[in-house]
Amino acid sequence: MDWIKALILGIVQGLTEFLPISSSGHLEIGKSLLNIDPEGSLTFTVVVHGATVVSTIVVFRKDIYRLLTGFFRMEWNASTQYISKLVFSMIPVVVLGLFFEQQIEQFFTGNLVLVGAMLLITALLLLFSHFFQARQHSISFPRAFVIGIAQALAVMPGISRSGATISTGLILGGKREEVTRFSFLMVLLPIIGANIKDMMDYSASTFSDVQLFPLLVGFVAAFLSGLMACTWMIRIVNRGRLIYFAIYCILVGLLAILLG
Repeated sequence: MDWIKALILGIVQGLTEFLPISSSGHLEIGKSLLNIDPEGSLTFTVVVHGATVVSTIVVFRKDIYRLLTGFFRMEWNASTQYISKLVFSMIPVVVLGLFFEQQIEQFFTGNLVLVGAMLLITALLLLFSHFFQARQHSISFPRAFVIGIAQALAVMPGISRSGATISTGLILGGKREEVTRFSFLMVLLPIIGANIKDMMDYSASTFSDVQLFPLLVGFVAAFLSGLMACTWMIRIVNRGRLIYFAIYCILVGLLAILLG
């Protein structure tokens, strides 16, 4: 992979990680259009996902600091309860990652028909959350777990993680700002853990075959575009404009099916 393709895919990853249009689905489409071997670019995928984690930490640094400060007081306070809900929501995706990793990797082979179908599912979730009117509740432990199930389903390329989790939270009656923050914070530990695991699984020969400059370009591009997209997404959800992304997912999903 040359640096220009890495730049393009890095920007795609950064923008689509936070916007509810599926970063994994767009990466698969991008790799197909740029004629990049899906199986040979797994290292790049891991690196750009790590970049978006860093951008999430930067955007929510004040919230993270406040939560950690309260947590280390060793009291059952609001911060400890919130972190406990975040951990509870991670159970479904951790189970998938530990016991079904090989099965999940089989979906990332450039199957555009599958990606398109999953994008249509994302569109349905966004449409339903737009028209579904429910009471505004705080995120409880049961609601956190259901949102975690939505995050686990988003391992499929084409199902947007942010789209699935935010839509599910809104359908359950969550407050827009709270659901958005919870959605972005709940992904931090699973992605960091997955990155560490992938790094440990890779052999020295694997890293020697990787060109570092394209990885660096992709990381920086994903980080900067992720910063912008994360800020945009917070405003978009608060203004209730997810329906526009539903229309976008329908169009791109149909296009992916046709290309496939």
